[in-house]
Amino acid sequence: MPTSTFAFSTSEEYFPAARRELVDEFGQRATVERLGPDIGALTLRDGSLQELAEACRTRPIAFVKHLTEEIARIPLKEAADLDAVVRGALAAVPRDLPRGPLAVQAWVSGQNPLEFGSADLFRALSEALEKQGFSAVRSGAAFVLSAFITPSGVLLGLGNPADGLSDWPGGRVRLARSPRTISRAEFKLEEALKVFDLTLPRSGTAVDLGASPGGWTRILRTQGLKVWAVDPGDLDARLLSDPGVQHARTTAGNFFGTNKARFDVVVNDMKMDPKLTCDIMLTAAGRLRPGGTAVVTLKLAHGNVADAVRSCLGQLRRKYDIRHARQLHHNRHEITVVAERH
Repeated sequence: MPTSTFAFSTSEEYFPAARRELVDEFGQRATVERLGPDIGALTLRDGSLQELAEACRTRPIAFVKHLTEEIARIPLKEAADLDAVVRGALAAVPRDLPRGPLAVQAWVSGQNPLEFGSADLFRALSEALEKQGFSAVRSGAAFVLSAFITPSGVLLGLGNPADGLSDWPGGRVRLARSPRTISRAEFKLEEALKVFDLTLPRSGTAVDLGASPGGWTRILRTQGLKVWAVDPGDLDARLLSDPGVQHARTTAGNFFGTNKARFDVVVNDMKMDPKLTCDIMLTAAGRLRPGGTAVVTLKLAHGNVADAVRSCLGQLRRKYDIRHARQLHHNRHEITVVAERH
């Protein structure tokens, strides 16, 4: 059977969990090699990037952030010469790849062993590709050329944004603070909206569980939703003057015990045991309209996190269809789950 090799990125701490998920999914067809702190290579018999991406999206495989199909590896000694890396890349790019926009994404896994960095690599590859008739861009193209600097050299991959799971280098989504930002926790919800191409209702009502100081509430308001912000703690003063925000200064359990409102969206970024979080989300499902959207972060403890995530998703499936579950760039010790009420 033919074999193909795919590079995947993950969090350094959760590489074992990503390996476990991939081996559980593909069994004896798969071998996994660690290339850097946060990058691995999956060699798969009789497999395709599309099949791998579909498994990551639908099973789901939660600890893989980004994918590309390997087209070349340039060992460290040869990779010390940037011109040699560029020549290797040009030789590896398929001759029948349509000319036009081509995204070039370069990044470093761990400590850089080379004298040039990702910016130098991006610039050199872009200039060379322009001479070959391509228009090098950073994102938004039909194909993506990935270049990873690892402790053993440079790995080159080719794919498309959909099967890559993210249109950012290594899945490293970059979001910047603005004067309106209330907390960095906003980036988790903002990233989920971008990476999962998630569209929330342009009107209706949402409930934000564990809202304080109100970052997720602010994002929901920018989407046009009225928000119940549930938290015993304080909200940012800018939200208190917003007529579209109602602050319920109580716990989630008390809120659902006394408030009979129904919602179009429920979000939850509370810091608690993931099984307790799932219990709360099952309670919230009783107030969520059928087809309504839920976004929740599940906090990870030490130990077998792959099994813990699998168990939590099984718990949520009692009342939800799981649409996405992934550890995003702005997640730390957690994954983000997007689900739809049965």
